[in-house]
Amino acid sequence: MVDWGDRRTSVLFGDGAGAAVLVTEANNRGVLSSLLRSSGEYWNLLSGARTRNPRHSGLRIRRSADDAIQMKGPELFKIAVKSMEEVSRLVAERAGVKLEEIDLFVPHQANMRIISAVAERLGMPNEKVFTNIDRYGNTSAASVPIALDEAIECGRIKDNNIVMLNACGGGLTWGANLIRW
Repeated sequence: MVDWGDRRTSVLFGDGAGAAVLVTEANNRGVLSSLLRSSGEYWNLLSGARTRNPRHSGLRIRRSADDAIQMKGPELFKIAVKSMEEVSRLVAERAGVKLEEIDLFVPHQANMRIISAVAERLGMPNEKVFTNIDRYGNTSAASVPIALDEAIECGRIKDNNIVMLNACGGGLTWGANLIRW
């Protein structure tokens, strides 16, 4: 999925698996608000892993460098920070929750600079931001469920806490969920 010759991109993507089932429950628990957005105009900021014309050799699929993940980091950084901030504000507003009422912010673990910039724009103090990128790297689409599970396991999420999840990914897509645990 990565072109190992492109060290600006290949070293940024890890592998992981995670899933979370979010539901709405009685008494204003579970999912309070959710929003997913996309913009095809930014597709080329983070794209790739295409399977166009793969050549099969036994059980291995070989791809050309053109089919690997492609990323324009500096441009993506700006759009990711802006879009993740915006969608987080909208989700909180729709739920009638003030940002300062959020107990824990669990963002996509793509890049510590993005996490810090989004948290700062939202006014989230460091103690309310959960990160594990320093231990696992960017586990791509699995980063939020992995971080959510770890936050629960280490006691950072308690009964009735309000938790903000958000992410930005290829295509370009971004979204947020606000949940009451």
